[in-house]
Amino acid sequence: MTYRRQQILCDLQIRTALRQAIKTVREKYPFKIEAWVLLPDHLHCIWTLPPDDVNYSFRWGMIKRLVSRACAKDYKRHDWINASKRKYRESTIWQRRYWEHQIRNEQDFARHVDYIHYNPVKHGICNRVMDWPYSTFHREVARGIYTEDWAGDKTKPVGGDFGE
Repeated sequence: MTYRRQQILCDLQIRTALRQAIKTVREKYPFKIEAWVLLPDHLHCIWTLPPDDVNYSFRWGMIKRLVSRACAKDYKRHDWINASKRKYRESTIWQRRYWEHQIRNEQDFARHVDYIHYNPVKHGICNRVMDWPYSTFHREVARGIYTEDWAGDKTKPVGGDFGE
């Protein structure tokens, strides 16, 4: 999540820096992106790390640091730097904490992947999952995992036509 819920993550500069940071980190500390959605003020993802590697937080820290450095010129808010941010050398792009969940089984995995892909609709950003460009949903449609109309259209009423 962004610091103070800034609506910046879908900005081209942030997206480009995020993509490059992920590439850089994955070269040295590999992980597979199973699902991802980028929203204006937060993101959700599922990664698979190599066997016997649980260093998820280290990877996130590196990604956040690389994005912060790459975007500091345009996104660092000096008026938001307080003593705590200074002490922990934090940027004004990211919030300090994040939520982490270890996937327990295939059902849990499927449920979380669906949640990730549906998130832009849940937050009212779009009416159909297919309409949101910053998501692995499109990759999964191409692979035949989802259909383009998965989860329907939020603007269409559910059920039959009872008006006649």
